[in-house]
Amino acid sequence: MRRIVLSLCSGLLIAYSVGLGAAQFLPADISRREAMEVFLQTAEIIKSEPVGEGVTAPWKLTLRKDGLEMKGVWKSIDTEVNGFPDHWHGEIAAYRLDKLLGLGLVPPVVEREFQGRRGDLSLWADSRYNLLSIMENNIAIPATAEENIEAMKYLTRAWDCLIANNDRTQQNVLYTQDWRTILIDHSRAFGADREHVEKLIYGARGLKTQDDGAGGRRPILFRRLPRSFVEKVKGLDLSALKAVLAPFLTDREIEGIMARKKLLLDEIDGMIRENGEDKVLY
Repeated sequence: MRRIVLSLCSGLLIAYSVGLGAAQFLPADISRREAMEVFLQTAEIIKSEPVGEGVTAPWKLTLRKDGLEMKGVWKSIDTEVNGFPDHWHGEIAAYRLDKLLGLGLVPPVVEREFQGRRGDLSLWADSRYNLLSIMENNIAIPATAEENIEAMKYLTRAWDCLIANNDRTQQNVLYTQDWRTILIDHSRAFGADREHVEKLIYGARGLKTQDDGAGGRRPILFRRLPRSFVEKVKGLDLSALKAVLAPFLTDREIEGIMARKKLLLDEIDGMIRENGEDKVLY
């Protein structure tokens, strides 16, 4: 299924045809990413205020440059929670890996100093809902968006497997007015402990399970994935990852991605053997 979504760019209303597996940021947004990175790094901060929610204590900054005014989210957390990393540089690494894979799911993020501290500054993601608000308020997803929402749910799970993001909350899965998926908050990703190098978070043998309704537990799966994503994952190599992700990840953290790459591809191969390629890849 393909659907038409609208984007306001340079004062013109432009229609794009967006299909399953396509980047959720629109082509106009993706074409401006490098410019947005420069803006985030160099724009004047004219207003700052605590976001008021989230354990990472983020700040909402209002930025202005050359007549353009936009908002961003800054955080400087650098700690561990139950032995798992919670570091601001994970946000930048996630964005850079998103670009390398051609996902277009993560807003632009750069390193920027604020209040005398180093941290990450990400572009404020305009959204209408998050997954929590949809569930709490019983908001109905339009029939025309259901297939895309389902596809992005599975892609998000595979993405979180690759980056070892064990903290995907319902509040950091965002939906735009036209029901595109945007992912935020990756400071707890890229764990390199034994558990997150030897197992995926989701999948047939994944770390996360759910109630099966009969007193037992069942795995949380990603049933279908874009062929383009799988091919990009296959093409990842250590030198390319180090070129993109250093100095924001350690060698061990980058090697952890490579270990999970193999686990993820093995999981997908098993799905294909069981269900057939046409049922798994699109």
